[in-house]
Amino acid sequence: MHVLRRLRMHCGLYGRRDPVLLSPVLLTLVIGLLAVFTPQDVPFTRLLPAAPALAASVWSVRATLTLGVVCLLPVIGFALAFSDMSALYTAGAIGAVTLAAAYASHLRLQREHTLAQVRAVADATQEVLLRPVPRRIRNLEIATLYLAAAPQARVGGDFYAAADTAHGLRLILGDVRGKGLPAVGVSAAVLGSFHEAAYDAPDLGRLARRLDTSLARYNVDVPAPDGSERFATAVIVEIPPTGTQVSVLSCGHPPAVLVHRNTTRSIEAAAPSPPINLAELVGSEYHVQRIPFAPGDLLLLYTDGVTETRDDQGVFFPLTAWTRATDTTSPPAVLELLHQALLRHSNGRLTDDIACVAIRNTPRQEPW
Repeated sequence: MHVLRRLRMHCGLYGRRDPVLLSPVLLTLVIGLLAVFTPQDVPFTRLLPAAPALAASVWSVRATLTLGVVCLLPVIGFALAFSDMSALYTAGAIGAVTLAAAYASHLRLQREHTLAQVRAVADATQEVLLRPVPRRIRNLEIATLYLAAAPQARVGGDFYAAADTAHGLRLILGDVRGKGLPAVGVSAAVLGSFHEAAYDAPDLGRLARRLDTSLARYNVDVPAPDGSERFATAVIVEIPPTGTQVSVLSCGHPPAVLVHRNTTRSIEAAAPSPPINLAELVGSEYHVQRIPFAPGDLLLLYTDGVTETRDDQGVFFPLTAWTRATDTTSPPAVLELLHQALLRHSNGRLTDDIACVAIRNTPRQEPW
């Protein structure tokens, strides 16, 4: 028992009930009990090398070696006491497997350390790119959601940002063409330009032109490996400090959803505006819409990963209908419910990055 207690301490198992971490100890106990309570001609001890081999996948080098010694000593003692040569062969196998398992544990820990560093860098990159958006600015309540299609991903081609300017709150949410690290670079170029231009551009049209110019320069400085033209779709929103209207500019992006009193509708662009970095190809006219945004209204911005989420039959997620059936306009609650609904609709298999921003014009009488 003292040896098992030391093993648990080496592996950090006290206070933890993860059966995977305990599996090498349990395997050792099961094989040991079988060896004791079965006839001697049934050599269950030959299975003992499996215990340190299993420990290498979940334990440290020291703990793996300790378990190997725990398995090795009784077998050597039995072999010497009864002059059993087969037991000595088993002891040799345990020793060899233990050394190999310890080396495998060392390699695993090195990879885990490297992966932890990579994740830390990715987290820092995400914080730089997707700066935290305040939960509240004046009478506006704001919530954000970012879901990566890859379970271990931290950054991607979807982006959002907010700036509290003299013109009011300006937000951008968009989706870069492509995936992976090249898409992250394009996102960084767009967001860097937005954080600078949002404060001095007199209107959303000129803000969009600044973003277009910046991304065009980035394309020249960092050409795509395949020679393709990088671009991004985006929706830019301006909510003035006072008033009950919101300005929306959609640069080739899916329409925002507005919950206004008892109605829910998509804000379809009355006239098309070019995606960012495609103004020279499809025209440089930007069309801004102004829509009512009364106290209690909710505006939902999203990337196409939401509406292109499919179920097993290939049916797209019905965002507008889902929003209409949702009985809350609290931004954090709406995004949490949306996250759950997307996972249910896709059976937990999201195939694209997803970014959402929900903004609610709160009634002034609400206490905060």
